[in-house]
Amino acid sequence: MENPTDIRTNKEFRFEEITVEALIAGYREGDFTTVEVVQSFLDHIERYEPVYNAFTFMNPNVLIEAAEIDRRRQADEKLGKLAGVPIVIKEAVDTVGFPTTFGWEPLAKKAGGIELIPTRDAPIVTRLKAADAIILGKTNIPAFSFAFSANTSWDGPTYNAVNRSLTPGGSSSGTATAVSGNMAVLGIAEETAGSIQVPAAAQSLVGIKPSFGLIPSTGITPLAGSTKDVVGPHARTVWDAAILLDVIAGFSADDHKTISAKVPDGGYTSFLKENPLKGKRLGLYGPGWKSDEPTAETKKLYDQAIKVLKSQGAELIDDPFAGTGLAEYMKTQKFFLGMESFFYDLEKYFNNLDPADNELTIEKVFQRAGRVPWTEGDALGTLLNRMDVEKAIAHSKELPDLTEFNNVKNELLRIIIHVLDEHQLDGFVYPTLLEPIPELQEKNIAASTISEINISGLPLITLPAGYYENGSPFALAFWGRMWSEGDLIGMGFGYEQVARGRRTPQLLESV
Repeated sequence: MENPTDIRTNKEFRFEEITVEALIAGYREGDFTTVEVVQSFLDHIERYEPVYNAFTFMNPNVLIEAAEIDRRRQADEKLGKLAGVPIVIKEAVDTVGFPTTFGWEPLAKKAGGIELIPTRDAPIVTRLKAADAIILGKTNIPAFSFAFSANTSWDGPTYNAVNRSLTPGGSSSGTATAVSGNMAVLGIAEETAGSIQVPAAAQSLVGIKPSFGLIPSTGITPLAGSTKDVVGPHARTVWDAAILLDVIAGFSADDHKTISAKVPDGGYTSFLKENPLKGKRLGLYGPGWKSDEPTAETKKLYDQAIKVLKSQGAELIDDPFAGTGLAEYMKTQKFFLGMESFFYDLEKYFNNLDPADNELTIEKVFQRAGRVPWTEGDALGTLLNRMDVEKAIAHSKELPDLTEFNNVKNELLRIIIHVLDEHQLDGFVYPTLLEPIPELQEKNIAASTISEINISGLPLITLPAGYYENGSPFALAFWGRMWSEGDLIGMGFGYEQVARGRRTPQLLESV
């Protein structure tokens, strides 16, 4: 355990726990300027970044951009929904002016590797800029976003803002630490198998893992880009997460996977209303879903959350998957199912970095880097155990056979939809994790919905729901049908308003 020598309570930071709504209102009333807000966040980051290592790159032009927002506001020009809101972006997301490193030393110039610079923003970054968000910087990830912590990053580990000795969750480690530690108001996270859910749960945040295809993932370093990869919000409140989702969700001509995206006409904030849990029927976690047992303390915290839900008029159904065979079926499946498309997705990603550069291919990039990450013991060494790498690279311009993945996905969806219909459910509510957050050096985390939720492509919102006796956060996850983000957000909001499950982290200035 870490022994703090100086604890700073953050109380002097004027914008601690500020919401998007309060920030925008303050701008409107002239209580502060964007430059003042951004400078205050930069000062806060400067104080705590050496201890928590949330960032890989800072935006050198951020105060200039803030001043331009102030000029436009004073001139009464039209501004976007997130005008002047400080936000951070996961390292994996292409942003013009910032290198893309994959979190891996040979692709990080600062660590002696080569440098890859995107020539255009990922579609979600384009949307954030159009909304006039202030991008403070990019946040730390493990190598190739392939872990539940950032311990393998070229930039060193990221630490948990709630408790520095605990894992921060991964792979969106830096984003979660920055948002939870009040170094930003909002954050962009990304998930293949738990990388939005787990860091949010580990750091007492709201995280939205969206339906596959709701938000464009073009311009994001892939693990399973054709099958599972999604991008979504990290925020401190459900309302803030919904506002960010309103900005980044929906069809993009740059990503064919979004062709079926269904965004509610009134936006996601329209679901934030009174008594959203009244009359909702929700299925509870049980052995019919997964045989993994929550710890005794997890069960106790889950029971307390259930009482809150019932008090708000929700009807709860015990273990609705009992007798479906789902738990037994998933035991026969591979955890990394869906990564068959990795090399195909990676080739597309490199081509998208700069379409005019013929040197941006798998073969040539890693030749320049002098190393490949899929050798035994390296970041993606486990790929060797599940595919013919040489063959996959040779055919990287062709989408591989995804029959096995699609068969499992379809079976999962068949069972889940059957259970929803049979029990007339509006969704499910589970403990996000089945045990307290482990310490930093631990590699595994026991989650309730990984990899079922990722293979199925269904949406989930996780939110703070209290704390274990040792101070580790406890989180609750609402999940349900495709495109049901609005309903899930509404139910999460209803719970949040009563339970108030988040406490402001007390950051360390030194260790």
